[in-house]
Amino acid sequence: MMELGKKSSARSDSGSGEDSLDRLLPPLNTPRRKSTTLGKTEPPLLRTGTRTIYTAGRPPWYNEHGTQSKEAFVIGLCGGSASGKTTVANKIIEALDVPWVVLLSMDSFYKVLSPEEQALAASNDYNFDHPGAFDFQLLVTTLRKLKQGKSVKIPVYDFTTHGRQKEWKNVYGASVIIFEGIMAFTDKELLQLLDMKVFVDTDSDIRLVRRLKRDITERGRDIEGVIKQYNKFVKPAFEQYIEPTMRLADIVVPRGGGNMVAIDLIVQHVHSQLEERELSVRALLASAHQSQPLPQTLSVLESTPQVRGLHTIIRNKDTSRDEFIFYSKRLMRLLIEHALTFLPSKKCMVQTPQSQEYEGRSFSGKGITGVSILRAGETMEPALRAVCKDVRIGKLLIQTNLDSGEPELHYLRLPKDISEDHVILMDSTVSTGAAAMMAIRVLLDHDVQEENILLGSLLMAELGVHSVAYAFPRVKIITTAVDKSLDDFLHVIPGIGDFGDRYFGTDAPSSWSDEEDQELPSC
Repeated sequence: MMELGKKSSARSDSGSGEDSLDRLLPPLNTPRRKSTTLGKTEPPLLRTGTRTIYTAGRPPWYNEHGTQSKEAFVIGLCGGSASGKTTVANKIIEALDVPWVVLLSMDSFYKVLSPEEQALAASNDYNFDHPGAFDFQLLVTTLRKLKQGKSVKIPVYDFTTHGRQKEWKNVYGASVIIFEGIMAFTDKELLQLLDMKVFVDTDSDIRLVRRLKRDITERGRDIEGVIKQYNKFVKPAFEQYIEPTMRLADIVVPRGGGNMVAIDLIVQHVHSQLEERELSVRALLASAHQSQPLPQTLSVLESTPQVRGLHTIIRNKDTSRDEFIFYSKRLMRLLIEHALTFLPSKKCMVQTPQSQEYEGRSFSGKGITGVSILRAGETMEPALRAVCKDVRIGKLLIQTNLDSGEPELHYLRLPKDISEDHVILMDSTVSTGAAAMMAIRVLLDHDVQEENILLGSLLMAELGVHSVAYAFPRVKIITTAVDKSLDDFLHVIPGIGDFGDRYFGTDAPSSWSDEEDQELPSC
């Protein structure tokens, strides 16, 4: 255990948002320039008047088999009440300078109080500084799932009413988790989930002053009640339960958030751990699954003269943009109709207007959700909406990092309770399958059943089909055509070109290389 005695940093907050791309289509005869999420020279930052948002994406957290191969790095922050744990956590986030960091507070996991306990809390006679005041079972389960890359729901505790709010907070996608709380080191199961343990050591007089200010201004308490609670519960709990756990810490941080030397050491260690956990999924996919027969989970739309004719038009490099959009939409409609035949159904009897019974079929699942991989996958949403009334829509933004060549998750918006739905995942083209695999992994992390996922794409390369089927053998893969190979830049051959550029009317500056032009098509 080390006890440590300056580094400047910028405040960071993670956030993202998007609007429907349908509204952003330019006039048919007006070319647009393609924009990239990450530039070669500009840092991945979006600065506003009040905050800095990191726009860098989340790199793969799974291997070529589709299974999680790296867990989030968890930093546990322990210390007495008002010792500055949250301040230290925010300083670490600032100095880390990376996206996808989650701050998890133990305060969210106070137990729901009974009416008798509510009365005691109202008179400052309930001990919130005892291990028994926390729901450790829920806390351990939540932190374990978050560390494993799963989506979790976190309760929101109201300190004014001493109860949980009705709406819980959804959290997903952590590369680093900072968990802070007064009892962070008191539970054995919890300790096993912590990769680094930090104890924030602050003088008791300073902690009392901070607690007075916080509880009076933020939690609506009176000064007599705060002092009574401190002397009766807070101080004895620190001496009995919290201070003895200091020996378990890897690092002790005296003086809290003002100790930048200690914070800098923590940040350096976390950076080294993240570098060791970096993965190269796309390169592994590109060298795998050679000369294997196409999987049984693949269904290719019958190549009728109509389908062949539509492909002829949209593959033709001389096809105008308005014709490309028109005939692409026709092909999308056929693809979606074909995909719906793989949804579960049950026998259904109805009465016809002639008072006769007709034995038909009806959907037997709970719900249908469409999820598009932006930007090109969103072009398939109108076709899905046209045949599925009131279908729910989710969106994922996955793009290729220009430096590493790996797919990165930049943004997601999924409907609530998606876990019980059948999900139609939509992308225009699939080459290596790296972006499709990331999208499927996101759905699985939100507890969608693998067998309830259908991946629909206008065009796929054999490599992409094999990659997805190998990693997720219960996912149904549906396309209108499968091309044999990829070129050196991992473009589908003979292919369809950059679907997003042709549909949205974007073009790349002439100074860009072919390799840079891979950014927008999903890989």
